[in-house]
Amino acid sequence: MPEVRTWQLTAGAAVAGLALAAGAVAAAGPWDTGQRKAEREWAAARSVAGGAHHEAPGPKRPAPAPSAPGVLASLGAPTTKAAAGQTTPADLARVLAPLLGDPGLGTARTASVIDVATGKQLYGKGAADPMTPASTIKIATSTAALSALGPDHRIPTTVVASKDGQELTLVGGGDATLETAGLRTLADRTARALRERGVTTVRLAYDTSLYKGPGLHPIGPNRNIAPVSALMVGEGRLDERTTGAADRSGDPAGDAARAFGRLLDERGINSAGAPAPGRPAAGAKPVAKVLSAPLSALVERALTDSDNDIAEALARQTALATGEEASFAGAERAVTRQLTRLKLPLTGARLADGSGLSREDRLSAGLLTALLARAADPAHPELRPVLTGLPVAGFSGTLQARYTETSPGTGLVRAKTGTLTGVNTLAGTVVAPDGRLLAFAFMAGNTPSREGAQPALDRLAAALAS
Repeated sequence: MPEVRTWQLTAGAAVAGLALAAGAVAAAGPWDTGQRKAEREWAAARSVAGGAHHEAPGPKRPAPAPSAPGVLASLGAPTTKAAAGQTTPADLARVLAPLLGDPGLGTARTASVIDVATGKQLYGKGAADPMTPASTIKIATSTAALSALGPDHRIPTTVVASKDGQELTLVGGGDATLETAGLRTLADRTARALRERGVTTVRLAYDTSLYKGPGLHPIGPNRNIAPVSALMVGEGRLDERTTGAADRSGDPAGDAARAFGRLLDERGINSAGAPAPGRPAAGAKPVAKVLSAPLSALVERALTDSDNDIAEALARQTALATGEEASFAGAERAVTRQLTRLKLPLTGARLADGSGLSREDRLSAGLLTALLARAADPAHPELRPVLTGLPVAGFSGTLQARYTETSPGTGLVRAKTGTLTGVNTLAGTVVAPDGRLLAFAFMAGNTPSREGAQPALDRLAAALAS
């Protein structure tokens, strides 16, 4: 099936080019968390499957991506003048300026394009001007979390028992990705430990004290995010099988504890009465624990799917790792401090939340491209999941349906999307025809509609690939 193989090579070359140009060696770490495997399988089986994120294959296939050797050669090439065949800033200005003038981008537009290997700006328009970033702020949140905790960090959910084993407390560690299957595993381990001690009846409490301040996001109740809690199952979705925007629980911690109590009952441990909020008894010790996926995988999922619940958890985990209070305000201080330590251009920046739902957030296009360049820096391999988590145009996450099979950006552009009413942003990387890895950020405000702004942004990114 040569056409399918072409798709595989296109996606593979783009992904491999990015990994090599970024200094990622390897068959280990975030590269093999499963997201890349899912992309390859999706590409190989691309067909009509129904649903909003599936499209019928078109009559043409995209051209192959630039080779990895070309990317590697560009990393060591001198940059004082343009090499033969290399795109110049003037070339980019001629191509991008008219596209940036698209009326679909509203009345406020900024842009930054840099050479990742050198950090040199190749194109800029208001690159230092702070704008509302929407979900592209997740790039900043993820960078801060990885720098503070490392890609191998896992978030625990723990059960502790009193000395006599009869007072049990479910302790939330902030894992927004805990699912019912993980809760079952925790119940299995807890029941086994209690039976070994001859305990069959317990009083169950649950502890969410790790997080402070209001849990409700300042935007208020919203189908795009649950109340931020140190304990939740299925991101607080009333139907755990749903994805994207969905009805959410107003009490995700209480729901999780009640579900845990039912699971204990099924395993022969009677949890007398309804669970209540509380702290562990004096001298209580852990009897069971489950861990989240590594932070690298959480970052990839947050970026690929634009997951708001994970992003807010990452911000609070950053606060905990740096001695700040795990609240919206504490997370803002912690994330800002981590980015300052990475020597990023934060003038005018505001990181009011981790997800980008807040309109108080401010980032510049220049800061977004600097974040991407820092994630590609060989001196910071811990940040690589920021790059590997970016959706692939036409293939995965929030870019799966935004590029057609004939677009020059399909399989080559990797970018984080950002969307609020009147705000549309796109920031990511692309392997240019001259073999260089470019980082870009395009930000638009006062946009008349998503339907007009998103295609205009996609054309800008695709132009860098073609």
